[in-house]
Amino acid sequence: MAPPSNATARPLLVIDGDSFTHRSYHAVPKTIMRKGNRPAGAIIGFANFLLRLYLSEQPRAVLVGWDTLDAPTYRHKAFAAYQGGRQFDPEILEQLAILPEFVALLLALSVYTGAFIAEIVRGGILAVSHGQSEAAHALGLSTIQTTRLVVLPQALRIIVPPLTSQYLNLTKNSSLAVAIGYPDLVNVFMGTVQNQTGHPVETIAMTMAFYLAISLLISLFMNWYNRRIALVER
Repeated sequence: MAPPSNATARPLLVIDGDSFTHRSYHAVPKTIMRKGNRPAGAIIGFANFLLRLYLSEQPRAVLVGWDTLDAPTYRHKAFAAYQGGRQFDPEILEQLAILPEFVALLLALSVYTGAFIAEIVRGGILAVSHGQSEAAHALGLSTIQTTRLVVLPQALRIIVPPLTSQYLNLTKNSSLAVAIGYPDLVNVFMGTVQNQTGHPVETIAMTMAFYLAISLLISLFMNWYNRRIALVER
């Protein structure tokens, strides 16, 4: 079903975070683990289902509500039979403790970075002369073949350089998770590790070295790919 053309007619997506997490946890294989050999089914499943639901519904906004699991709420009174039989595994409770901040970080970085990348891709495609498409159609190529064989190879030479900057910005912007209380790398190193060791200079140096290594790896890969698709002078 195509999304409504009128932006005001698009629905408001309201999600019950706890119920959504419970279903996500049981829908994703238990073999998926995160750091420390701890399960990650609820986190990965929640992010995947939320993004897929957003793409299918195309809402104008997303509202995720979180409830408390250790104290009775309105749902326990309104749906006593349903709520009384629900059992939350300890793994779900542990993942629920960080999911609100994770969802906020995921949506913020996805929307912010996605907007820039979409504009970069759009500008790269529009930079290819329309005469290229007309010539491809004149040769009998279909629209899909024209896009894949004619337009995209030329557009990628324009898209890749600014796209590299966006990937580097995404890596560095992930450190802003500390502002919303999510235990990311900066939070762990600059908070927990520094307080436990009492060596702030070494801790900061390790954090800088990690981000430097990630940035260099991204730059090396994107530069290699850029050289691979570059126009070869004959």
